[in-house]
Amino acid sequence: MSRTTLLVRLLQALGALALVAALALAFALHAAHAGGWALAVIALTAVAAWVYASPRFMAWRYIAPGALAAAVFIVFPMVYTLGISFTNYSGEHLLSFERATEVLLARGEGDGRSVAFTLESTGNGQGRLRFVADDGTRFASAPFALGGDERLPLSSDTEAPASASASLRELATAVPALRRVTAVLPDGSEMRLLSLRRFAVEHPAYSRVDERTLRAARNGALLKADMDAGWWRRADGTTVTPGFRARVGLANYRSIFTEARFYQPFGRVFAWTVTFATLNTLFTFAIGLLLAVAMNWEAIRGKTGYRIALFLPYAVPAFISIPVFRGLFNENLGEINLVLHQLFGVRPGWFSDPTLARAMVLIVNTWLGYPYMMILCMGLIKAIPGELYEASALAGAGPWMNLWRITLPLIARPMAPLLVASFATNFNNLTLVALLTNGAPDYLDTAVPVGATDLLASYTYRIAFQDSGQHYALACAIASIVFLIVATLAVANLRLFKIGRQPAR
Repeated sequence: MSRTTLLVRLLQALGALALVAALALAFALHAAHAGGWALAVIALTAVAAWVYASPRFMAWRYIAPGALAAAVFIVFPMVYTLGISFTNYSGEHLLSFERATEVLLARGEGDGRSVAFTLESTGNGQGRLRFVADDGTRFASAPFALGGDERLPLSSDTEAPASASASLRELATAVPALRRVTAVLPDGSEMRLLSLRRFAVEHPAYSRVDERTLRAARNGALLKADMDAGWWRRADGTTVTPGFRARVGLANYRSIFTEARFYQPFGRVFAWTVTFATLNTLFTFAIGLLLAVAMNWEAIRGKTGYRIALFLPYAVPAFISIPVFRGLFNENLGEINLVLHQLFGVRPGWFSDPTLARAMVLIVNTWLGYPYMMILCMGLIKAIPGELYEASALAGAGPWMNLWRITLPLIARPMAPLLVASFATNFNNLTLVALLTNGAPDYLDTAVPVGATDLLASYTYRIAFQDSGQHYALACAIASIVFLIVATLAVANLRLFKIGRQPAR
């Protein structure tokens, strides 16, 4: 068997395995009541099978994997995020309308009555419940199988109690099964498990009037579904938890730009994010360029060792480097403050003073980012003809003149797209803020959690996962705005520098 035949059969086997996996995923989604997603998986599988089986789509066989990856990991998350931004999805509005209604209808309330009970085994995996009210009245159920949802009508108990009832340990083991039991007294009152010794009388707290109206059993008051705000409301306007998800249109975007509690911190964070991304890009490029020029100086010996040492900050993972810097900048025990105190008698508040905290963030990120710029500049400088520097030397120009008149102009154009990309990367630098300052020091005059060193990415994260309200939809709206800004930068990058276009002839 030739290698080509073996490779073809291997690819056919992988394709068959992928087809089986896709069908299994569709079946699992259907079993999880996600019929729409199951149909989408089946449709996508059918398209993929058609592309790879038909000779007419030979070129698409190479494009399809990348297009699928882009759709799954870029397009779908962004569309999903954008969709959530038009809802009220938050910690108070997690459930769908149907599920929130089911929770209210399943909610029970008691009248304070409870009765003692015992559990007796009748054999064959069945049991019987016996009840004794406080006035001595006895009730008993018919034998039933433990473990399922049971609704047990009770009748007067005239039989003698069995001698062997379940012990406290056995009752504790049977609690999950007993929680699924509803005992019905002769007067129609329902009882459910209250403790290991007693059942309590309960009745549904609400009953359904129509699709968007419920009635409270206690006082007959009506609850109306507010589909715009995602709440069940009483007649006086008060709300009943849990809330439910609802479409709110552009309300989250209006809140960002019109409500002071949102637009004030958003404006601060946006200004600092732009400043941070700009300064960090300039600092890393300036230091990287100077070091690259120095490393290309022929008079320096041992340049290989220097290059390795200067590249190490980029080689060490950020999740290791940043906590190290957090310890170095510690205000009480950090080595940086110990040295400053010995030399100048000062202990700067790196984590408590907003200006110093921002300076610390810039210092750390510049340290982590300059090796990348240095490597790029070194490669571009190597491409500059040496004759230019020789002619400059004959004209009497020095190193600074060479830098400003030859090196910088010649590498500026190829570096420009990379600088824009660096700016966009720093725009979303969540790792740095999360591991170094977590946004601190926090502002004390804002209604949402935000600090002086928060970038838009960390500000969004804190709103979504650290705010007491967990405003997922608002965080998605901010994320959509950030995506629009970064996408605009990418498009501008492509258009300004004509990436992907053939040069004119």
